Amino acid sequence: MGVLGRIREGLSRTKQQIADRFEELVRFADEPERRTRPIDVDTIDALEELLISADVGVAATGRIIAAVKTRGRNGQSLRDLVKQEIRDVFAAVEAPVTVAHHPQVTLIVGVNGTGKTTTVGKLANRLKREGARPLICAADTFRAAAVEQLEIWAARAGVEMIRAHEGADPAAVVFDAISSGKAKGRDPILVDTAGRLHTRVNLMNELDKIRRIASREVAGAPQEVLLVLDATVGQNGVTQAREFMGVAGVNGIVLTKLDGTAKGGVAVAIAHDLKIPIRYVGIGEGIDGLVPFSAQEYSDGLFGVKW
Repeated sequence: MGVLGRIREGLSRTKQQIADRFEELVRFADEPERRTRPIDVDTIDALEELLISADVGVAATGRIIAAVKTRGRNGQSLRDLVKQEIRDVFAAVEAPVTVAHHPQVTLIVGVNGTGKTTTVGKLANRLKREGARPLICAADTFRAAAVEQLEIWAARAGVEMIRAHEGADPAAVVFDAISSGKAKGRDPILVDTAGRLHTRVNLMNELDKIRRIASREVAGAPQEVLLVLDATVGQNGVTQAREFMGVAGVNGIVLTKLDGTAKGGVAVAIAHDLKIPIRYVGIGEGIDGLVPFSAQEYSDGLFGVKW
């Protein structure tokens, strides 16, 4: 199954939540005789309620509704108006990762329970399949279980992992991983950090130290900081991301468990409210259950052809 199929499959619960209601709106608003008229107030109100219920968020919903109300229809369908505005939200925050010096160092951050460690393994597997030679760094040295779990995922992906004894300095492990990566030609270095909350000063200081060590060893590193968010927590994930951005230098999101929520519209809220791109989405528990995010396929998956 291609990326299109995987994203659509992952959005199945959200589609079940909104599909019938959206199709009813579209059927009425897109009748041939109505396509040249402004969309009526009742349809606008129903669309607004639908988007909010899908966890698109108040601000992003407001933008979509304003666009639907003000754009001249010129025969364009309501479905296409909504899809285009959602794609525009994602397009506005697209930003490729710039890597001037190698190896690329990617920090994976987030709170425990979001799927952070499994994301590292899945990402390593994907990058290896794409021709890269990744190296995993187990920098969560405070939880032996986390290192053991990561070791299992590294073995599944067939990717080498650098680890240290329990309680070791995480920044020292990152130093060792970068040194090993340089010596062996491994790139990128994927760093699994300890699950943390922004209120835990010691953990945030640790993360800052990791960043300093990485930048000392590779100019511009870490070039990528991916925040792993659980899609099932909805708008709480937006709040969580905002709190991380100021202290961790996050420049990309991995949205996990998209297949486990009926409110997959939170991806729109994240892009709109935080002005940060979604790099990957987690769909399924297997090692291939991580796919690059596509705004086109996402909008088609939610509001595409009739299901």
